[in-house]
Amino acid sequence: MFAEVDVFVGNNTIVDPEIFQLWLNGYTAQDAAASVLQGTLKQESIPLDMLISDVQDHYRTFQMLERLLHSPPRLSEQWTFQITPSIQKMLIERYYEFDSSVIREFLGKKLSSRNRKDLDEVSEKTGIHIKSCRRQFDNVKRVYKVVDDMIGPLVQNIQSQFLLSENLARKYAAVVYLTNNRFETGKRKLQYLTFNDFLHCANQMMSNWSCMKTDCKYEETAMEMDREFLQELREMKLLLERDNLDSHKHLVLSALKAKITERTYSDLENTFKALSRTLVNIAYGLNHSKEVRDLFVDIVEKFIEPCRHGRWTLQELKYFLDVYTEMAVNLDMFQSELHLIDIWERYMKTMSSCILQMYHT
Repeated sequence: MFAEVDVFVGNNTIVDPEIFQLWLNGYTAQDAAASVLQGTLKQESIPLDMLISDVQDHYRTFQMLERLLHSPPRLSEQWTFQITPSIQKMLIERYYEFDSSVIREFLGKKLSSRNRKDLDEVSEKTGIHIKSCRRQFDNVKRVYKVVDDMIGPLVQNIQSQFLLSENLARKYAAVVYLTNNRFETGKRKLQYLTFNDFLHCANQMMSNWSCMKTDCKYEETAMEMDREFLQELREMKLLLERDNLDSHKHLVLSALKAKITERTYSDLENTFKALSRTLVNIAYGLNHSKEVRDLFVDIVEKFIEPCRHGRWTLQELKYFLDVYTEMAVNLDMFQSELHLIDIWERYMKTMSSCILQMYHT
């Protein structure tokens, strides 16, 4: 008599979070072993060569896992590695985490092979190992390629395709949004701006300047601005007509008289028209890709620098932007075309938020 027996042999894959992080950081097995020996195992009498051998074994596992991490959903579908869901989540999240200083260096640039070759300079400038810089560059490029033509909310698309936390997905959404629109971020005058400044502005633009409908007139993706909204913004040019400009100035100055210092009030009297032209001309020009690319340059050169020169405080700048937005809707151009009020407020809400974020004093 013979009996049929089904046999299943399992073997949980051991993942050491500390060694995994050292691998992500670009350490060689020898350097990683030395780091562990000087850290968590400092009190243990373990031969270095034995520890190196153990680390190398971990590294081989990580290298085999890496191809699965390029497409995270595959990690939960495969049977080669027995890994608990919590460890899978840790592997994915850490693999796609990035250093803000590294991303800041190639923010808005083409994700080309040529720029990848220049990562040596990024590594030297940031102090982050070249292997880690390459991983971060490749991850951004991978996310960008996957979600480029997808419809629907960008953050949700990234989460569904890469199983990232909402916080990390939101950061990637900002990076690919800035990359897709080719915003200029590298000029000398913009060097004081941090990754978090651009992250804030990108999130504001995605929330307020993208098409909110499910059936966008021009079939924009989540990485593009709402073209219908941009066309409506061209109507704001009427704010620069002499009568509107003078009336707007009078309303704003009257409302701010008791809220700002005499020095700032005097400066605003002299610069109001120039500042207003800047805000309106930016709105008018967002229809053109070149104007979009220079958005941050224009904000700094034509708006922030004059306010800095006048020694405005951040609170005074906030008062001005709030009152400037509010008073405009009292003009005849808005009262006769009420639908433009929503367009104006939609534009100024984001513009004001970005300016305040970028105004480092």
